[in-house]
Amino acid sequence: MNCHVCLLDEIKIYCKRLLKATMMILLVKAAHTPLALQMATPKASARPFWSWLNAVFNKVDYDRIKKVGPDRAASEWLLRCGAKVRYQGFDRWQQDYNGLPTGPLGRYKIEAIDATESCIMYRGFDHLDGLKYLEEIRFNKCVYIEDTCLERLSKIENLQCSLRKMELISCGNVTDRGIIALHKLRSQMKAEENQHKLERIMYLPH
Repeated sequence: MNCHVCLLDEIKIYCKRLLKATMMILLVKAAHTPLALQMATPKASARPFWSWLNAVFNKVDYDRIKKVGPDRAASEWLLRCGAKVRYQGFDRWQQDYNGLPTGPLGRYKIEAIDATESCIMYRGFDHLDGLKYLEEIRFNKCVYIEDTCLERLSKIENLQCSLRKMELISCGNVTDRGIIALHKLRSQMKAEENQHKLERIMYLPH
């Protein structure tokens, strides 16, 4: 009887240690996974929550745009969703939301956007309307980027004057319809003989 009791105690101790080790592994993996990626690839049971949170992150605050300017407001939106921005005259990419530069209104102009594995979606694209110096956009593994996003992008007048490079890689919700919209943007720019030409559209579906 005592042997059985001892064996059960050892099994309980082993199970507790195994559970603790498993939890530690899961915590370490979670700590090394970017928040935007966790939100962009949720498990089925958590999808409603993450979808709601992503929608909140993408909500446009028009009063905020008026207060701080389009570039600052767009920077806050993009970094909040896990993207990066590069400002005109700077080589370094800005990714830390809490480290956003401060200074006179309009000092920092967004020149490039890297939205790799971010959770930006159509709902937030009004932030792009006021960007006059944006030359490069990169969408890579963006699960919320779809045809309507690219159609919206192609209609932004400022981009018709400034955009020079567009990369679209492994965005599974984009179809030929979205690619056609980008080529229409390119055609519009050529027709208007803008100083800046859309030099490159790179599309890799997988």
